[in-house]
Amino acid sequence: MVQLEFSASDTLHQLIQFSPNITRKMEKVVKLDNWGYEVTTSSHACISAINAYYHQVLSYGREKHVILEAVAHDKDCTLANILASHFLHSSDPSKASFFLDSAKSNLEQATLYERLVFDAVSYLISKDRDDDVAYELHAKLLKEFPRDLVSLKRAQVLCFITGRPDLSLSLVHQVLPQNKGESFIYGMLSFPSLELGRMKEAEEAAKRGFEINKQDSWAHHALCHIYQYECRFKEAVEFMEECSPSWSSCSSFMLTHNWWHVALCYLEGNGPMNRVLEIYDHHIWRELDQPDAVAAEVYLNAAGLLLRLCVRGEMDIIGDRLKILAEHLTDKANWYMKWQLDILTVWTLAKTGEFSKADELLEGLKLKRISRMTKKKQRVMHRGLVLAEAVYAYGSGNDRHGLEILGPDFDAHSFKLIGASDEQLDVFNEVWYIMLLNADEAIKAIEVIKRRIEKRQGFAFLWRLLESAYKLAKMPEEATIANEKARALECAYFK
Repeated sequence: MVQLEFSASDTLHQLIQFSPNITRKMEKVVKLDNWGYEVTTSSHACISAINAYYHQVLSYGREKHVILEAVAHDKDCTLANILASHFLHSSDPSKASFFLDSAKSNLEQATLYERLVFDAVSYLISKDRDDDVAYELHAKLLKEFPRDLVSLKRAQVLCFITGRPDLSLSLVHQVLPQNKGESFIYGMLSFPSLELGRMKEAEEAAKRGFEINKQDSWAHHALCHIYQYECRFKEAVEFMEECSPSWSSCSSFMLTHNWWHVALCYLEGNGPMNRVLEIYDHHIWRELDQPDAVAAEVYLNAAGLLLRLCVRGEMDIIGDRLKILAEHLTDKANWYMKWQLDILTVWTLAKTGEFSKADELLEGLKLKRISRMTKKKQRVMHRGLVLAEAVYAYGSGNDRHGLEILGPDFDAHSFKLIGASDEQLDVFNEVWYIMLLNADEAIKAIEVIKRRIEKRQGFAFLWRLLESAYKLAKMPEEATIANEKARALECAYFK
């Protein structure tokens, strides 16, 4: 985009020449960013770095640090500083605070757009934020400046970790009329749609995004979600593996998460188990070899895949992979970053006999996370602690206690607040089913598994679980029917 530059009028320049009391601070120079919005800076390099950062965020790139170049080119740019503060908020809080203060000190010269971004981001990263207020500030920003897709992405992440796909979808619809030609908007439209069960709309949106930009990894991800949910496993694998070369420039999370989906499709479609392990070794765990890898993002997808294998009784083929993962997860530097990772870590440590570490992490979740939250947030996130305690019980072989913790009406999909998609949460339902079977709760297991099969009839593993429940309940005819259904599905996808 051509950068436009605006300066004060000729009259002001004349006043400056003849009035020594008027300083150069009165001259306000603005440039337009990629959205066409005004940013106070005189540096072409600064605005270019900001635009590059936009692309990195929306493409899930691994070079988001480019925003620091924007600050280096113009240390007084409010937008550059507040975006840098957000980028460093989790990894380097002291530097994040420095950039936040710098952004604040230059607000007087900032444009309306920059001030609204500052308001939204500074509140988002504040210690005692109210998630509802953070959302409203982003909604206000997007109402005034609807083409800012990075602020939309930021708001959608907030909606995701608070379990509100409805609000996420509402924001996309709010700005869609001004962004119909943009590729990234359609992946952002697809994901909350599928989370709300609107699969047809989600598929149309993801395909539209893919048509515009074949390298949109978030559109790839959304489409795989849809295929996977609908048990179109072979179609999902073929699509994702064809797209996979474009993921090499993606962040640790996006790269390993997309491959996690591929591995899961092989697993759920009864594909070759050696392919699942190959994906784990070469496309998830090997990411740690990269000098810029974000370890916690790798561990999240690694632990999520190993838990699936464990639930399916495949501990023998896992080998020492779980033990190696546990050794890494004993490092407290990886704790208290993401609720979902903490919960998976608790299971990993308990399953490998690291009980003291698992106990320490659980206690820390109470004292370092829950107790320091606002009362409102505590009431919400207590559910995350319940799930952590239940997977601890499962990992340590205490199924009866795990069932007592979860209660008779457990549904993992009501736990979105841990920052997990329906697909990521499914495994906790599977854990519940296994604990019911292990505790001889056959009738309850039959009830809940049948309910789940109504939504995913093409998922062979559910039929295998139902078969086990029927056998436990001494219902041989029903067990035979479930067995036949499972066998037919297991032969249907990967021949």
